[in-house]
Amino acid sequence: MQDLAQQPSIIRAYYEGLASGAFLASACKQCSRLTFPPTGCCEHCGSWDIELCNISGHATLLYASHNITPACHPRFERIAPYVYGHIRLDEGPIVQAIVLGVQATPQELQRLFERGPVPANAEVLKMDDLPVLAFRIKD
Repeated sequence: MQDLAQQPSIIRAYYEGLASGAFLASACKQCSRLTFPPTGCCEHCGSWDIELCNISGHATLLYASHNITPACHPRFERIAPYVYGHIRLDEGPIVQAIVLGVQATPQELQRLFERGPVPANAEVLKMDDLPVLAFRIKD
């Protein structure tokens, strides 16, 4: 394992990946599980022996809710109100992210809830200061 002070920034790599349309996770060389978004050590076994890998961006929306208004950070003001959800990646990890393709109204959220788990694909929102991960539900 290389000296931690000499390792390139995983956070920088993640955001540079998003900016280019790539979705990066950290893969543990000890337990073979993925952590997403990537971190410097495995969230499952604690090993520092990880490497970055690409994931597909294919997922399933498990649950969705609307955000609060005003937006929680100025970067999100132009898209508020928006839907936020729990999403299971096809590779296994569950993440929280903005959900596209559904309006943040009680009626639309009820219809989405009644559909049950919904397929979704990762997208990148180009914000003023950094790219942001989002998932678009499939009809």
